[in-house]
Amino acid sequence: MSSVAIVGAGPGLGLSTAKVFGGHGFDVALIARNEKELDGFTTSLEAGGVKAAGFAADAADQTALASAMERAAARFGGIEVLVFSVGPSGIIPALDVTVENLRPGIEAVCYGAVTATRAVLPAMLASGSGTLLFTTGGSSVTPVPMFGNGGLTGAALRNWALTLNRSLAGQGVYAGHVAIGAWLAGTPGPADVPRLEPDDVARIYWDMHTARDRAEYVVTA
Repeated sequence: MSSVAIVGAGPGLGLSTAKVFGGHGFDVALIARNEKELDGFTTSLEAGGVKAAGFAADAADQTALASAMERAAARFGGIEVLVFSVGPSGIIPALDVTVENLRPGIEAVCYGAVTATRAVLPAMLASGSGTLLFTTGGSSVTPVPMFGNGGLTGAALRNWALTLNRSLAGQGVYAGHVAIGAWLAGTPGPADVPRLEPDDVARIYWDMHTARDRAEYVVTA
């Protein structure tokens, strides 16, 4: 049985991604800060016939995240797919970014991605198979003054994801990057802009996992 670990799992895209992979026979490990929410997600998934478990951890806490990844791998006999979908907490315009208010985003997004990846990559390389998928906002590709902190941390993660894609070529492990440059239904934001359904975006992750024919997918409305 294959398994997917979704780091930064929430009620929108995270849960939709879990349903998509679970619908294709994957066991699902959900990792996020809120244990009560995770319990609700797993109950919902299991009601739909998906084997799932939650592991509470803050992506900014490297020790806790590494432990959660280890427990998820032990529970499901390994992790074949990692979906990392963690963003910075809050929106900070470019002119207001400081070292102090940027640091939490760097720790959650960049350090978190490296921590989660290091937890699964050795086993993937040993088996010659596996998928690493990283999510950022569209400002990681096209700068948006409003999203100063998210653009900065996202651009760093995007660079690393694309570099991993090249570095892992020929070793059986695939890395890809998804930049979401549109508002998702159910998330806070302007009321007068087009919205994408999380279920539709989630299918992009499955397509990238199976096709492995592109390093990056930029989602637009």
